[in-house]
Amino acid sequence: MDRDTEIELQAAAFRRLRDHLAERTDAQNIDMMNLAGFCRNCLSRWYQEAANERGIEMGKEEAREAFYGMPYDTWKEKHQTEATAEQKAAFAKTHQ
Repeated sequence: MDRDTEIELQAAAFRRLRDHLAERTDAQNIDMMNLAGFCRNCLSRWYQEAANERGIEMGKEEAREAFYGMPYDTWKEKHQTEATAEQKAAFAKTHQ
């Protein structure tokens, strides 16, 4: 496989993951962090870092909006629930 095709496939997989997570608003970021060690915010930060490494100025909020498809505060209002004591305890245990 040539490099351009590989990059296209990787980008397609990323877009599919982004779109899947946009549909699965029931999957809370804290649950993703507790189970997988990353969440939507991590993905948006990696996107921002990739842009910055290529000389594209992109701030945290701009990257989050690019990933979430809306301002982060709007997404939180619409979809984020308050973390339970159990979720917080699991997060503290796995992210010391």
